[in-house]
Amino acid sequence: MLRSFLQVTAAVGALAIIPITSGAMAGVDTSSYRELDTFMEVYNTVKANYVDKVDDKTLVKGAIEGMLAALDPHSSYADGLDFDNLKIQTEGNYGGLGLTVTQQDGAVKVIAPTEDGPAARAGIKSGDFITHLDGKFIVGGSLDEAITQMRGKPGTKIALTVVRPGTDKPLQFTLTREIITQKPVKWEVKNGIGIININTFTARTGGDTALAIQEIDKKLGHKPLGYIVDLRANGGGLLTEAIAVSDVFLSHGEIVSQRGREKGDIERYYAESVFPGDLAKGLPVIVLVDSGTASASEIVAGALQDHHRALVMGVRSFGKGSVQTILPMGQRAALRLTTARYYTPSGHSVQEGGIKPDILVPQLSDPDYKSRPILREADLRRHLINQQKVDDGVLEEDTTTDPRFAATAEELKKKGVEDFQLAYALQTIGRLAQTGAAGKGK
Repeated sequence: MLRSFLQVTAAVGALAIIPITSGAMAGVDTSSYRELDTFMEVYNTVKANYVDKVDDKTLVKGAIEGMLAALDPHSSYADGLDFDNLKIQTEGNYGGLGLTVTQQDGAVKVIAPTEDGPAARAGIKSGDFITHLDGKFIVGGSLDEAITQMRGKPGTKIALTVVRPGTDKPLQFTLTREIITQKPVKWEVKNGIGIININTFTARTGGDTALAIQEIDKKLGHKPLGYIVDLRANGGGLLTEAIAVSDVFLSHGEIVSQRGREKGDIERYYAESVFPGDLAKGLPVIVLVDSGTASASEIVAGALQDHHRALVMGVRSFGKGSVQTILPMGQRAALRLTTARYYTPSGHSVQEGGIKPDILVPQLSDPDYKSRPILREADLRRHLINQQKVDDGVLEEDTTTDPRFAATAEELKKKGVEDFQLAYALQTIGRLAQTGAAGKGK
């Protein structure tokens, strides 16, 4: 089915969205209508001869889905439940378990649990497969049915059976449904360093990031040693907000460009279009990324990396370098169509390859990080091919263990380290502050 990246209850959709009206659709070549003769012949034959009576709506919707499924994983037709999920991605409010899921070979696969949601608190992880809901086997059923069952009245419970690659037996979870308003931005201060955790790119993300800078300064009574921008497990959202967040840390220069089908169809976005100057005043910035950092998040990481305004730390990001346009198709339906690719300021496309960190830091505090399979854009069927040559930057395979990353999750836990990547970023900012290597950028 084409409903890749449907939401159980989450607003993390791995896409950058530019809402426009359906009037912006390009005209259809009239010669194409000749090809519809075959389609109409099949349509009428199915309607007249299928073993059961089938209504026009079912056939038309199936035809639309099949057409879009032939394009790429992110183009889709949304109506009913799918349309509600699409609204969730831009509004950030939802109810349920706090899971982003897709369907793989008939099974419901977890893309990411929403931070602080019931599923994340219970320990459900990216890459898990949900096989049973309240004891009912759901493999082979529709994704819509699974989503509907996982939703429900806040305060009610649901039992999930989860198969986790690398474990011997299925895991059992009992979760309580909640109404969740996802906070796009959260902040805290540790060791005199401001930590800005951006969970999604909804309509408030840019303004909330600027406000987080102010609140961190206010709490300390002065500027911090630097900032950590945590974009891990952030699947994206609104392109406008990715531009705004980048603008918080950049004083000038291009942030991103999007390029359509035609050679001259290029649109560029620049700093200082939203916020004047660098609100972080040139202090050190580290951006944390992982395999769940996608789309709008990769725009931010790529812009700050290309301008040498931040060190990107973590593991390679998801690699979604396409832009989806939302075209309204009635009161409760919309077409989500891939209309452009986006490029970082240096002209680099992250499609397939993602953003490669300046400093590779594995998440050692996760005991399953080596065994759990990772899903990226390049793993999706019919993903867009990068028109540039993808260079993984590896000259030869180095299998030796880096002594900095030799600790086990159990050893780190005994030392009180629950998030190794964040702890490593805090240490790095501290060293940069001591040496005065602020990396003020260009």
